[in-house]
Amino acid sequence: MSYQNWGPQDLSAPAKAELPEVPVERGMVLEDVQSGWVGAVTRVEKSGGMYVVALEDRRGKSRSFRLGFGFLLEGSPIRLMPPAPRPAHTPAGGGRTASGSLRVEGQRAQVAKASRIWVEGKHDAELVEKVWGDDLRVEGIVVEPLHGIDDLTAAVAAFRPGPGRRLGVLVDHLVPDSKESRIADAVMASPGAAGNVLIVGHPYVDVWQAIRPAVLGIEKWPVIPRGVDWKTGILTAFGWPHSTKEDIGLGWQKLLGAVRTYADLEASLLGRVEEVIDFLTVP
Repeated sequence: MSYQNWGPQDLSAPAKAELPEVPVERGMVLEDVQSGWVGAVTRVEKSGGMYVVALEDRRGKSRSFRLGFGFLLEGSPIRLMPPAPRPAHTPAGGGRTASGSLRVEGQRAQVAKASRIWVEGKHDAELVEKVWGDDLRVEGIVVEPLHGIDDLTAAVAAFRPGPGRRLGVLVDHLVPDSKESRIADAVMASPGAAGNVLIVGHPYVDVWQAIRPAVLGIEKWPVIPRGVDWKTGILTAFGWPHSTKEDIGLGWQKLLGAVRTYADLEASLLGRVEEVIDFLTVP
């Protein structure tokens, strides 16, 4: 027994046991112990000499909290720290973006060009932005989610592709004899598509699967039975909340938070995105 601990104590102070110090990152899902508020990190800012983090819950509501003690990450207590400092700028040619390309220092984002990258949904757009965002801003290329490709033929016609107005489309589950492949064939047969539209795809049911399993600490992605919503099945297999759209959104933010660079993604997605960027930027 230690007699040094006798006497008045501040019971609100953190325990002597050292908690893991975790730098805050966007997309990280946290729980504030005192209030029970659970949400994904959407913003970190410094105000009045202290850091404040905004947590957005499954209903889209946001609350702000001071960094420090009192947070749970994946059920474990942590000390939430300010964002990790970015590496110091290196001489020209030394820095690299998340996509692995040489970073262009000091250059402002270009005014958006008429050409576009279309992806199937919000999650696809967020993943492309996280890895290739720096490159795309230099090139002036915007990524837009389609929310499905069932009406892709009409959407391409309305876009009116042509020289200087090209369109690259990234499609989920683009495999032979699939619905997606038939839609792609119909689009490419439409007027103005040849030479101005490029449709590429990956073999995965959803872009979630383009994240390498090892990055998530698993051997392989769970196999979801037919008839079960794929994303719901994945979250169920992980033991994460899965009953609402908000649960799915928060689950995706946890997955996206594990992605740091292109090395965290499968080669079959990397090659297709690079192909689209080349198509839109090479004269």
